[in-house]
Parts: sequence; C-alpha cells; structure tokens
Amino acid sequence: MRQFLTHLLVLLAGTVALVGCGVPGIPKPPSLDLPQTVTDLRAVRKGDRAYLDWTVPSETTDRLAVRHLGLTNICRGLAPISECANPVGEVPAQQLAGASPQRSKSAKPTTMGRASYVDHLPQTLLAENADAEMFYAISVLNSRGRSAGISNIVRLPAVPALPPPSDFQARVTAEGVLLSWIGTSRAAETTGIRHVYRVYRRPEGGNTDTVVGEVPLNETPAAQLLDHSFEWEKTYSYRATVVTVIHAEGKPETQFEGDDTSAVEVFAHDVFPPAVPSGLQAVFAGAGQQPFIDLIWAPDADADLAGYNVFRNEEGAAPVKVNTELVKTPAFRDMNVALGKTYVYSVSAVDVRGNESARSQEASEAVP
Repeated sequence: MRQFLTHLLVLLAGTVALVGCGVPGIPKPPSLDLPQTVTDLRAVRKGDRAYLDWTVPSETTDRLAVRHLGLTNICRGLAPISECANPVGEVPAQQLAGASPQRSKSAKPTTMGRASYVDHLPQTLLAENADAEMFYAISVLNSRGRSAGISNIVRLPAVPALPPPSDFQARVTAEGVLLSWIGTSRAAETTGIRHVYRVYRRPEGGNTDTVVGEVPLNETPAAQLLDHSFEWEKTYSYRATVVTVIHAEGKPETQFEGDDTSAVEVFAHDVFPPAVPSGLQAVFAGAGQQPFIDLIWAPDADADLAGYNVFRNEEGAAPVKVNTELVKTPAFRDMNVALGKTYVYSVSAVDVRGNESARSQEASEAVP
C-alpha cells in the first residue's frame, strides 16, 4: 500500500512539472486578413456628380493591423444594395494609402485616413420624378480580392440638375452690392420638385462661403438680389447656383445644388454720400439774454452716418461752415449772431469714410 502511494505521488509531480513547462495550447486558425467594413460612408450631390468619402479601414475583422489592402469597389444602384456585384468604379490600394504618385481623375487619397471618389452620373440614370433615388455603398477588398462585406448604404436624389444661370454680374451701388443674372430655362415644374437660385459670397483670402440669399425661379428671364450684409472697403467674390428642392410624399425634404457660375469679384468701395438732410428749421431766441438761433432737422437714417456740417451765410454771400467738429445730433445752436441781421442756413451729412452729401434746402432767420 505504501509503495502504491509513493508511485501515485511521483505521477502527480510529473504532471505538475509538465504544466509548468508551458505545453502549447490549441493552435489558432490563420487570419483571413479581411479589412473591416466601412461604417461612415458619406455622399453629397453637386450637379451631375456624386462625391463620396469614407475612413479607410486600419484593422482586419479579427482586429489585426491591415497589411494587404486591395481595391475598393464603388457600388451604385437604383434600389438598396445588398452586395457589390457590378461596381461602377474602383479605388486602387496605392491611392487609399497615399503611396502612389499617380492619381486617377475620380479618386484621390486624403489625410487623416480618409479617401474620396467622384462618380460622374450618366443622364440615363436620372428621372423627372420626386421619388427617384440612387444608393451607394463601397466594398474594401484585401490583396486576394476578398471582402468582409459592403459598407453602410447612403442615398442621393436621382433627378436632373439644372445648369447655372448665365451673365452673372455684381455691381456696387449706394444701397449695396447688386447681383443680377439671366435665368435658367427649364421645363414645367414637376410635382414635389421646385428650384431656387442661391447666391454665395466669400471674402478675399477667406475659405468660408456665406449665403447671401435665395430667389425662386419664375418665368421672368432676368433676376436680381441685393446684398446688404457685406462690409465696405473689402473685396468679395460672388457665385450663384440653382438648388433643386425635393419633397416626396412621406419623406423629409432633400435638396442638392447644381454647378456654379464663374465667380465674380468686386471691391466694395464706398463713394456714396449719405442722404441729403431734410426738414431744416431755424428759430431765433434771445429776449433778455444773449441772442442765438436754434437749428433742427430730420435725422439721417444712413447706418454709416458720422455727423453733420452746418453752413451759414448772410444774404448775397457764399455759405461758410460754422462747426469746427462734426455735429453728432440733428440740432445746432448758433451763438455767433448779431442784432439786425438775417442769416441763411443749410446742412450736409457726412459718413464714416468722409463722403459728404449735398447741402439741404436753406432756412433763414432774422435777428431783431
């Protein structure tokens, strides 16, 4: 019995020793090296082009670093996509990685691990129907042409885009920058589809556009829009486009822009004086005190008004400015008057850039 226990202890010790020596476990299967599916595909319609962009996968489906990227197939259909059997375009792996100096017309590498593709839409794909849509997805392959599946699906309107207006011009006026153009010809409006002109403004040296305004398309060929929101003494470029607005039954409103006009540059130089002051009145006062004449007039409504100049003359003489600094309010008291004389007054308005209006109608008052 003692000998049996001794042998049993020896066997147990051997087993523990083998476990401690690190016997290999069950071997793992080799990685399929499939890039993870893209989940952030985005698409924007502009004219007859669809602009796609997405994040390039950096890991495989088994969470290893991607080492062997292949083509990325671009998938498009007129119904939701379940697979990418007939791609309409492709992006080579070298362009996804940004390693190749050769770039196609449609695809290009982007920074921060993103890639993009431009799909030029055939006219046969588009239909005059508010419900018409097209669907996009992409499929990223490995070097052996295998994929983990298609990306998220995005949709875009599949209705025709209208061309930009012609003869687009910008002219500086006293009221603002006047934008004008010749309207786009079009067929009758389709149910659920309408169009508007949209005008953009960009400051010189800037990279951000501001929407100046929108004008509905109508039967009148010529159209205009006045920009009040700019700053004087700055240079701007303007462009216009036609926006297609779609409202299909049971769906949220969507819209996309057509191609732009050529940009028109203007320097908003203010050479326009304020409005001429009106309503000038002159009233004498001075019984029992030093005589003076009070002047009042209607205030000027110009936003860039800096003040007023007051002019005085005696009958037969040339007007002379009597204020040493601009008068900030529409009132002035002339203390430099003499008994027995008659004075004639007029007023002009001056803006912050020194543009001065013509003088107002005259008002006269006698000092008894």
